[in-house]
Amino acid sequence: MTVILDRPATTPRTLISPALFDRLTKRIRADHPAHAHQADVIMEQALAFLAACAARPGARLAPSETVDIGWHTFILYTREYAEFCQQNAGRIIHHAPTDEEGADSGGCTAADTVAVMRELGLPVVSSLWGHAAACEGSGTGKCSQCHQGCTDSNK
Repeated sequence: MTVILDRPATTPRTLISPALFDRLTKRIRADHPAHAHQADVIMEQALAFLAACAARPGARLAPSETVDIGWHTFILYTREYAEFCQQNAGRIIHHAPTDEEGADSGGCTAADTVAVMRELGLPVVSSLWGHAAACEGSGTGKCSQCHQGCTDSNK
Protein backbone atom coordinates (compact mmCIF):
# COMPACT_ATOMS: atom_id res chain seq x y z
CA MET A 1 0.00 0.00 0.00
CA THR A 2 1.30 3.46 -0.92
CA VAL A 3 0.74 6.33 1.48
CA ILE A 4 1.20 9.74 -0.07
CA LEU A 5 1.42 12.66 2.31
CA ASP A 6 -1.28 15.28 1.81
CA ARG A 7 0.21 17.17 4.73
CA PRO A 8 3.56 15.94 5.96
CA ALA A 9 4.10 14.84 9.52
CA THR A 10 5.37 17.65 11.73
CA THR A 11 7.88 15.24 13.27
CA PRO A 12 9.96 14.06 10.32
CA ARG A 13 11.89 11.58 12.47
CA THR A 14 8.74 9.45 12.66
CA LEU A 15 8.80 8.93 8.89
CA ILE A 16 11.44 6.22 9.33
CA SER A 17 12.10 3.60 11.96
CA PRO A 18 14.22 4.48 15.01
CA ALA A 19 16.71 1.80 13.93
CA LEU A 20 17.14 3.35 10.47
CA PHE A 21 17.40 6.83 11.98
CA ASP A 22 20.20 5.57 14.23
CA ARG A 23 22.02 3.96 11.30
CA LEU A 24 21.82 7.15 9.27
CA THR A 25 23.04 9.39 12.06
CA LYS A 26 25.91 7.03 12.84
CA ARG A 27 26.90 7.20 9.17
CA ILE A 28 26.81 11.01 9.23
CA ARG A 29 29.03 11.01 12.32
CA ALA A 30 31.51 8.64 10.66
CA ASP A 31 31.57 10.28 7.23
CA HIS A 32 31.30 13.92 8.35
CA PRO A 33 33.15 14.28 11.68
CA ALA A 34 32.92 18.07 11.54
CA HIS A 35 29.13 17.67 11.73
CA ALA A 36 29.05 14.75 14.19
CA HIS A 37 27.62 16.93 16.97
CA GLN A 38 24.57 17.76 14.87
CA ALA A 39 23.97 14.46 13.04
CA ASP A 40 20.49 14.00 14.56
CA VAL A 41 19.25 17.43 13.53
CA ILE A 42 20.83 17.12 10.06
CA MET A 43 18.92 13.90 9.49
CA GLU A 44 15.70 15.36 10.87
CA GLN A 45 16.00 18.33 8.51
CA ALA A 46 16.81 16.05 5.57
CA LEU A 47 13.63 14.09 6.32
CA ALA A 48 11.64 17.33 6.56
CA PHE A 49 13.12 18.42 3.22
CA LEU A 50 12.15 15.07 1.66
CA ALA A 51 8.64 15.37 3.11
CA ALA A 52 8.37 18.78 1.43
CA CYS A 53 9.56 17.23 -1.85
CA ALA A 54 6.88 14.55 -1.47
CA ALA A 55 4.20 17.16 -0.89
CA ARG A 56 5.32 19.42 -3.75
CA PRO A 57 6.25 17.15 -6.67
CA GLY A 58 7.77 19.05 -9.55
CA ALA A 59 8.79 22.03 -7.41
CA ARG A 60 12.47 21.00 -7.63
CA LEU A 61 13.14 21.95 -4.02
CA ALA A 62 16.76 22.32 -2.92
CA PRO A 63 18.45 21.60 0.43
CA SER A 64 21.08 23.69 2.12
CA GLU A 65 24.66 22.42 2.02
CA THR A 66 24.37 20.97 5.52
CA VAL A 67 20.94 19.39 4.98
CA ASP A 68 22.26 17.88 1.76
CA ILE A 69 24.61 15.76 3.90
CA GLY A 70 21.57 13.99 5.32
CA TRP A 71 20.02 13.48 1.89
CA HIS A 72 23.27 12.07 0.47
CA THR A 73 23.58 9.76 3.47
CA PHE A 74 20.03 8.44 3.11
CA ILE A 75 20.52 7.76 -0.62
CA LEU A 76 23.40 5.40 0.25
CA TYR A 77 20.83 3.07 1.80
CA THR A 78 19.11 2.43 -1.52
CA ARG A 79 16.47 -0.07 -0.43
CA GLU A 80 15.39 1.95 2.57
CA TYR A 81 15.49 5.20 0.58
CA ALA A 82 13.38 3.73 -2.23
CA GLU A 83 10.86 2.37 0.29
CA PHE A 84 10.70 5.73 2.08
CA CYS A 85 10.11 7.56 -1.19
CA GLN A 86 7.41 5.14 -2.33
CA GLN A 87 5.58 5.30 1.00
CA ASN A 88 5.78 9.08 1.37
CA ALA A 89 5.78 10.41 -2.19
CA GLY A 90 4.50 7.57 -4.32
CA ARG A 91 7.65 7.95 -6.43
CA ILE A 92 11.40 8.11 -6.10
CA ILE A 93 12.58 11.55 -5.04
CA HIS A 94 15.45 11.80 -7.49
CA HIS A 95 18.62 13.63 -6.63
CA ALA A 96 19.57 15.84 -9.55
CA PRO A 97 22.90 17.65 -9.08
CA THR A 98 24.08 20.38 -11.39
CA ASP A 99 27.40 19.23 -12.78
CA GLU A 100 28.71 22.58 -13.95
CA GLU A 101 29.95 25.02 -11.34
CA GLY A 102 27.83 28.14 -11.27
CA ALA A 103 25.17 26.63 -13.53
CA ASP A 104 21.56 27.22 -12.63
CA SER A 105 19.82 23.97 -11.78
CA GLY A 106 16.45 25.42 -12.71
CA GLY A 107 15.14 24.58 -9.27
CA CYS A 108 14.11 26.51 -6.24
CA THR A 109 16.61 28.05 -3.92
CA ALA A 110 17.06 26.76 -0.41
CA ALA A 111 15.14 29.86 0.73
CA ASP A 112 12.18 28.79 -1.42
CA THR A 113 12.42 25.33 0.14
CA VAL A 114 12.36 26.81 3.65
CA ALA A 115 9.22 28.74 2.72
CA VAL A 116 7.52 25.54 1.49
CA MET A 117 8.57 23.64 4.62
CA ARG A 118 7.11 26.34 6.85
CA GLU A 119 3.93 26.44 4.78
CA LEU A 120 3.57 22.69 5.30
CA GLY A 121 4.13 23.00 9.05
CA LEU A 122 7.47 21.20 8.94
CA PRO A 123 10.13 22.20 11.42
CA VAL A 124 12.94 24.42 10.13
CA VAL A 125 16.18 24.61 12.09
CA SER A 126 17.49 27.94 10.81
CA SER A 127 21.10 27.22 11.76
CA LEU A 128 21.19 24.34 9.23
CA TRP A 129 19.74 26.41 6.43
CA GLY A 130 22.26 29.24 6.77
CA HIS A 131 21.22 32.51 5.28
CA ALA A 132 18.44 30.77 3.30
CA ALA A 133 16.18 30.82 6.37
CA ALA A 134 16.87 34.50 6.93
CA CYS A 135 16.48 35.60 3.32
CA GLU A 136 13.20 33.82 2.63
CA GLY A 137 11.12 36.16 0.51
CA SER A 138 13.86 38.78 0.40
CA GLY A 139 13.94 38.91 -3.39
CA THR A 140 17.68 39.52 -3.31
CA GLY A 141 18.56 36.60 -5.55
CA LYS A 142 21.50 35.86 -3.25
CA CYS A 143 19.89 32.90 -1.52
CA SER A 144 21.64 29.90 -2.97
CA GLN A 145 20.85 26.25 -2.86
CA CYS A 146 23.12 23.43 -1.84
CA HIS A 147 26.78 23.47 -2.71
CA GLN A 148 26.30 21.02 -5.57
CA GLY A 149 23.10 22.51 -6.95
CA CYS A 150 21.11 19.45 -5.87
CA THR A 151 17.38 19.48 -6.40
CA ASP A 152 14.52 17.03 -6.33
CA SER A 153 13.68 16.16 -9.91
CA ASN A 154 10.77 14.01 -10.92
CA LYS A 155 12.10 13.75 -14.47
